[in-house]
Amino acid sequence: MQQIGFVVFPGFQVMGFAAVTVFEITNVEIGEAFYEITLLSEHGGLVRSSAGFNIETEAFSDRRFDTIFVGAGTEIGPTSPRLAEFVRQAMTTSRRIAAPCVGAFSLAEAGVLDGRRASTHWYFAQALQARFPKVKVEQDRIYVVDGPVWTSAGMTATIDLALAMVEKDLGLEVARSVARKLVVYHRRSGGQSQFSTLLELEPKSDRIQSALTYARRNLRNELSVEELAGVINLSPRQFSRAFRAETGQSPAKAIENLRVEAARVLMEQGRQSMDEIANETGFGDRERMRRAFLRVLGQPPPTDPSSRPYGDGHYGGAEGNRLIRRQASKS
Repeated sequence: MQQIGFVVFPGFQVMGFAAVTVFEITNVEIGEAFYEITLLSEHGGLVRSSAGFNIETEAFSDRRFDTIFVGAGTEIGPTSPRLAEFVRQAMTTSRRIAAPCVGAFSLAEAGVLDGRRASTHWYFAQALQARFPKVKVEQDRIYVVDGPVWTSAGMTATIDLALAMVEKDLGLEVARSVARKLVVYHRRSGGQSQFSTLLELEPKSDRIQSALTYARRNLRNELSVEELAGVINLSPRQFSRAFRAETGQSPAKAIENLRVEAARVLMEQGRQSMDEIANETGFGDRERMRRAFLRVLGQPPPTDPSSRPYGDGHYGGAEGNRLIRRQASKS
């Protein structure tokens, strides 16, 4: 059984408990109590959440946990000396320590992020970097794993982080099954942007959103106007008009942006060749993909995704998404 200590403090944000739900559903899925959750706080007893209700906790002690999860609040709060010491101790006794959102500030305050890569909610990323210059903040990542330290963006990214832990512990199929039970896509990759083309397009109707969701799931297809229009039972002409009216882009430009975004994520992972990535994302060949990257990002893709992490400050990560949005606004 894996013991997980979940650390909370007055004013903790309840969305962090989404991770607890992932571990709970995993137990149900595999038919045994593989994970056991213990809620911890500095003094024990009742701790009040940001939503106004109380939960019962155990006080910090010498008890050992496989995993320590440091919860987050809705804003950056002070890290008490006792919490900082607890985090430092956990680094020596636990297999891994995790912190979503502003929980990363507690890890940084304890010194365990010095020299490490870390993520946090995009809203607080610059503050984390400014306050703790020794931390290598990757401000656009869904989650980051650096040795035994796991950090993630805020809110729903907690689910991605917990699913990644389940995959690490029990395998891909279990994690996928748990994701289905939670009615979410299988976890987003750690390298995926906190921003997305789908969010930037912001269609006003469910039908255009449905067409975009279909497109993202079927990037290998040609994804012609006729195909997308057929998905939502509109004529190609009606679809093109409605799409541009709701998103401000042509269908062709939106699909190209989706393909570039997906290709960039695969390049960050470094698991596939450029030819495989071009086929996977619907470009068909490397040359078409290269031309699309030039149009959208102003630079070609790297020649070997495994030789240089895509998102190392050139045009991956947040900058890549800013370029995508800037180019899309011109179309």
